[in-house]
Amino acid sequence: MDLLNAILNLVVPPAGMVMLAFAWPTLSFLHALEWFFKTLYSENMENKVVLITGASSAIGEQLAYEYARRKANLVLVARREHRLWGIRENARLLGAKHVLVMASDVVKEEECRRFISDTINYFGHLHHLVNAASLGHNFYFEEATDSSVFPHMMDINFWGNVYPTYVALPHLRQTRGRILVNASMESWLPMPRMSLYAAAKAAVISFYETLRFEVKDDVGITIATHGWTGSDISRGKFMLEEGSEMQWKEEREVPLTGGHVEEFAKLMVAGACRGDAYLKHPRWYDIFMLYRVFAPDVLGWTFRLLLSDHRAKPTIGRPLLEASPPRNPLAFSPGSPRLQHIVE
Repeated sequence: MDLLNAILNLVVPPAGMVMLAFAWPTLSFLHALEWFFKTLYSENMENKVVLITGASSAIGEQLAYEYARRKANLVLVARREHRLWGIRENARLLGAKHVLVMASDVVKEEECRRFISDTINYFGHLHHLVNAASLGHNFYFEEATDSSVFPHMMDINFWGNVYPTYVALPHLRQTRGRILVNASMESWLPMPRMSLYAAAKAAVISFYETLRFEVKDDVGITIATHGWTGSDISRGKFMLEEGSEMQWKEEREVPLTGGHVEEFAKLMVAGACRGDAYLKHPRWYDIFMLYRVFAPDVLGWTFRLLLSDHRAKPTIGRPLLEASPPRNPLAFSPGSPRLQHIVE
């Protein structure tokens, strides 16, 4: 067996690359045809019910607007209820028939059961579940001064997808609905200062790829991965309160700038309505995945060259994560790593 594996190690990788090179034009042509026919028969979302978690900012907000333009009924879920009311009015102006607002925490199963149950009680069914809640960071792992923030990354980025999916799945089966997942290229492409975020996103993709085989054709799953889309995190301040509850709040409201988030949201909704299994933006990131599998050393050398920053300290005048003095057990000094609410 050792001899056989040694031979296969020498033969299979180059043979696979040659086969892929010859098959690539044909596969590209077939994918183009598939995209064309799926576009012709794209799902009509008028009067259908869409539930969006993480709907209070950026990608979640823009997804609400895109579904609103398709005249869907919306359920907007986030912790920052005051943000949702304004988004609700905008969505109604864009064409949404009915818009419900629910302040909930997606990392708590009982709250997920509540907002799914309220959705079914009001509308009677659910067609699309959109998981857009995300939490990112911008610090080197070894520089973290308090490990109590680590579980929050997995809570929001992983369990914040799993719990709503777990509760909504029986209802999505009834409508042969779809789950739209907000993932990230960091799940497979190494980026400094994002180790915990990348690990959580990798877990999300593995979860949904496995779930796709379990639900078969009863429920569609669209996994959307993106590169850098822009963010408002460098201009706002967020605080943790009450320990593990992690109820963050903004010191001031910050408008999002740039069109990358809007563009990605349009692609996500269009891909979900077409029934795409995967959606990537921009697509040229795919080449790095090939290098990671077949030539990881080349990828490693490239990123060491391009991303070496000599651990430069953030230049922002104050930390994005600060303690609330009378109540917060987490203490962060001005030089502490930053925990960011990624706007995706």
